Amino acid sequence: MTTSQAAKSKEQAPDNALQDSIAILDFGSQFSQLIARRVRENNVYSELIPHSISAAELKRLNPKGIILSGGPSSCYEEHAPQLDPDVWKMGIPVMGVCYGMQLMARDLGGHVEPSTVREYGRALFTVVHHGKLFDGLDPAIESWMSHGDSVTTLPEGFQVIGRTADTPVAAIADEERNFFGVQFHPEVVHTRGGKQVITNFVQNICGCTKSWTMAKYIEEAIDEVKRRVGERRVLLALSGGVDSSTLAFLLHRAIGDQLTCMFIDQGFMRKNEPEWLVDTFENQFKIHVHFVKARERFLEKLVGVTDPEAKRKAIGAEFIRVFEEESKRLGPFDFLAQGTLYPDVIESAGTKIDPKTGKKVAVKIKSHHNVGGLPDDLKFELIEPFDKLFKDEVRVLGREIGVPDGIIERHPFPGPGLAIRVLGEVTKPRLKTLREADWIIREEIKAHGLYRQVWQVFGVLLPTLSVGVMGDQRTYQNQIVIRAVTSEDGMTADWARLPYDLLSTISSRIVNEVPGINRVVYDVTSKPPATIEWE
Repeated sequence: MTTSQAAKSKEQAPDNALQDSIAILDFGSQFSQLIARRVRENNVYSELIPHSISAAELKRLNPKGIILSGGPSSCYEEHAPQLDPDVWKMGIPVMGVCYGMQLMARDLGGHVEPSTVREYGRALFTVVHHGKLFDGLDPAIESWMSHGDSVTTLPEGFQVIGRTADTPVAAIADEERNFFGVQFHPEVVHTRGGKQVITNFVQNICGCTKSWTMAKYIEEAIDEVKRRVGERRVLLALSGGVDSSTLAFLLHRAIGDQLTCMFIDQGFMRKNEPEWLVDTFENQFKIHVHFVKARERFLEKLVGVTDPEAKRKAIGAEFIRVFEEESKRLGPFDFLAQGTLYPDVIESAGTKIDPKTGKKVAVKIKSHHNVGGLPDDLKFELIEPFDKLFKDEVRVLGREIGVPDGIIERHPFPGPGLAIRVLGEVTKPRLKTLREADWIIREEIKAHGLYRQVWQVFGVLLPTLSVGVMGDQRTYQNQIVIRAVTSEDGMTADWARLPYDLLSTISSRIVNEVPGINRVVYDVTSKPPATIEWE
């Protein structure tokens, strides 16, 4: 079976045709995924869809409302991304965000022009008319702006419902047709009251019922797994992380001993994790795990490899090869189960909009271990029950089915593991150095009671050396970066304000306890512009 065939036969999300949903049309905003996540916080299903979808296709999806995302383009440019004009005739509510508002105004007869004063960042937004969209909001709220264009003439039937000091038309509405537009980004945490705006649109304007619950998702996912698998067998790629571990519990509940969990020790796990994994599943939960020792063959694939994308591809391809070999020995197996998440699918597709041409382009952020390394001769059909879920939703699902807190609360860990936290070439000595430093970082974070307050914390080994002085001797040794971020879902993140005394303790311990390290630095960059991982 080819990769494309596997993709066609992979598990779909539970059927959403009979439940209320919101369609988010993506015009290239970095926050598009976040809009979808905010809608789901209302227990309403949402899905991110290319802006190029036709009105006829949208009708088949039967959404109760549509949200147009922001984007980097100017709607009046020749090649700006457009919307099927028939969408405006569908008779359902539409809310435009940033570019989406400008497109709405332009398409329906208004005008959009470059602003004399651009707004980027926080701005005080004043509600002119509360109405349906701003019901329950304060008269003035702090909002997050990111635009260089403004609506200068309203379409017929619209009124201004909000403004800022520099943007007199910062929110518009045609309440008769249930068309709304906001120049700010209600989906980001920087906009106070933004969640209320989305709730008002989803629940009060679109009339969506809270029909999308995790209990229902679990029930439908289990039924779908049973239907697809039948009497056949499933092989699970168990990493020990939240996603694959929760998937193991779900699949075990659905198909019992038809599930085979396999853990491949590729040599890129954190200190003591392989041993912890086997003990937890085998002894505590009686879920058998086939342990495969493959450290040497993975390291061989990375000799001389320094490019991050090449690392991910090599690890992903070797990962599948090992699974194929082991499945022949233990199988036959018909399905490969993976804990692929919705953001993995979106990022690996990498569809964005070129602001110069208005056309879709592939912007490869990074290949994911679950998605980006599949070879063309893949021998399994894929089962991916979580490919419509965000990370925090998987945690909720895990708690619903009884996955212990020790697993649920573990920080996200990339599929390629420490191989993409060792910048540059990956070798045994460099892996050992990072393992010891990373252990100290996490040990101290837990000792200070901050593990649950940060989304991720880890060490990164840099490929450069720096001068130092240790014991009155000049040194020329390695550097460790401490990376700690806070986040709700990993799509956006802020660097964690760890106490100085904690950072001092971590630095002192690493320099004194880990041979070859003479400098420790702290990463104070948010996502965006950086990603959480360094590679």
